[in-house]
Amino acid sequence: MLNMTINEIQDEIIEEFDLFDDWEGKYEYIIDLGKKLPKLADEYKNEDNIIKGCQSIVWLHAYKKDGKLFFEADSEAIIVKGLVSMLVKVMTNHTPEEIATANLYFIDKVGLASHLAQTRSNGLASMVKQMKAYAIAYQAND
Repeated sequence: MLNMTINEIQDEIIEEFDLFDDWEGKYEYIIDLGKKLPKLADEYKNEDNIIKGCQSIVWLHAYKKDGKLFFEADSEAIIVKGLVSMLVKVMTNHTPEEIATANLYFIDKVGLASHLAQTRSNGLASMVKQMKAYAIAYQAND
């Protein structure tokens, strides 16, 4: 996963989803991704890190190291935790510019946009928006 581009990571996720014949398997995979998401330190589970626009509570912490942005996240909802884990996988370890301009086509390609409930879909959009907002903020600080 080191030094993969945002698009290469998205393509890898699309390939992984293609292994499943139905949405039951895909949901189980999303849940499994959520279970593998590293635990977010309690110090970051605060009001400032809650993503607005999500029905479930989602915490997102961003930091910059060596010119790249890193994201850590958590959620109380297991499906949402899996969704945010995919975004973390795609967006972490890239420059703020790459993140701010990324076209996250994997969301549509794997069918998330059409298979998630409207509230989850809106929440996913809010997560993407927040990650891009962090990237833009870090760009402005350079």
